[in-house]
Amino acid sequence: MIALNATHDPARRSWLASANTPGADFPIQNLPLGMFSLQSEADAAAPRPAVAIGDQVVDLRALDAAGLFSGDAARAVRAVAPSDLGLNAMMALGNQPASALRARLSELLREGGDSGLRERAGTLLHSQADVRMHLPCRIGDYTDFLTSYPHTERHGRFKGLADPVTPVFHSLPVAYHGRASSIRVSGTPVRRPNGQWKAADGSIQFGAVEAMDLELELAALVGAGTRLAEPVPLDQAGEHIFGYVLLNDWSAKSVQWWEQMLGPFLGKSFMSSISPWVVTAEALAPFAMRAPARRPEAPPLLPYLHSAQDRERGGLDIALEAWLSTAAMRETGSGPVRLAATHLSNLTWTFGQMLTHHCSNGCDLHPGDLMGSGTVSGERDDERACLTEIASAGKEPLHLPNGEERRWLQDGDEVTLRARAGGEGRVAIGFGPCAGRILPALPYPLPKA
Repeated sequence: MIALNATHDPARRSWLASANTPGADFPIQNLPLGMFSLQSEADAAAPRPAVAIGDQVVDLRALDAAGLFSGDAARAVRAVAPSDLGLNAMMALGNQPASALRARLSELLREGGDSGLRERAGTLLHSQADVRMHLPCRIGDYTDFLTSYPHTERHGRFKGLADPVTPVFHSLPVAYHGRASSIRVSGTPVRRPNGQWKAADGSIQFGAVEAMDLELELAALVGAGTRLAEPVPLDQAGEHIFGYVLLNDWSAKSVQWWEQMLGPFLGKSFMSSISPWVVTAEALAPFAMRAPARRPEAPPLLPYLHSAQDRERGGLDIALEAWLSTAAMRETGSGPVRLAATHLSNLTWTFGQMLTHHCSNGCDLHPGDLMGSGTVSGERDDERACLTEIASAGKEPLHLPNGEERRWLQDGDEVTLRARAGGEGRVAIGFGPCAGRILPALPYPLPKA
């Protein structure tokens, strides 16, 4: 487990005023990592590593060039070569170099700390409004889990299953392998896909999908990789988790439900969005909590998925929200409206269990691999974390404050996910937004008659 240290001190403040603002996503206790370029630079400009603090972005490569890093902190930054498109090489080093970098940054940015950065802030810091964020790392593989019982049970009922939650759900973290090539950073428009589905009258349709949905998720990024054929014990799983991002696993539900014999395919692979800042596992150490309680009908955990440490500290105290802004709302200056407010404790399985089960057959994981939590829905109505649940699979429309209705997402709708880790006696930290606006489907290039 990650030990608390001076970087977590709730009394620590930054000399940068915006980092001390109540409700700020990026106080000095956070220091998330990402990849950025300046808006003033060409679109093809190579991104470089950075950390977020308040409303500013700290250029890590520039800090290193200014002689402000040494030892493991310098090693972490220098691992990311100028030609790299992400933090993968830093992540591959494991969590210790990133921890050293965090400690040094905390010292440089704290009130009364090392003044080397403050004196040169004008050239080493940039306003977040002036930067372009990129994917934080190259994602080679993407696995999406199904770990919320309420989400699973509701979808099972919508599909008319005799047993809405199959017994395997209680025995292992169920997952499917997703499509990494179509993962994009927050702010990238989401093009409505074309697809095939079975209509209510039984006919088979193809065209711009109607049942477009969001899925509010958290995702872990793998740091130090694993070796082929070598499992990872549960108590060591955290050594391979570098940090976390928000994930919107956009879904074409009608396509997914029609095609799903082996698992999701084209109903999911058209695009997924992630937030640009990686909140490190170390930053989240103060928010560790008990793993979610097992349901009464669940069998005892098999030994490889059970440890006292994971039961005691495997959960994370993170609240998540999904917000909707429609084109009409933006035109009138109203909204957005909150669709869901849920908590990570609604998951049945911890991220440690997800990673351990993923590797239990010897599957190897690589730096930058992404593991999604699955939709984080809870029992309450306001915890339904996708529109399928909110609108009962299109049967009970959602009535918006401006008079609009939604059974599914429409063109022009913008969904923004947010999350905050918090709790008494701790400085809350956020993830920044994960947003995407839906564009109309492109005309499908059918062959000429």
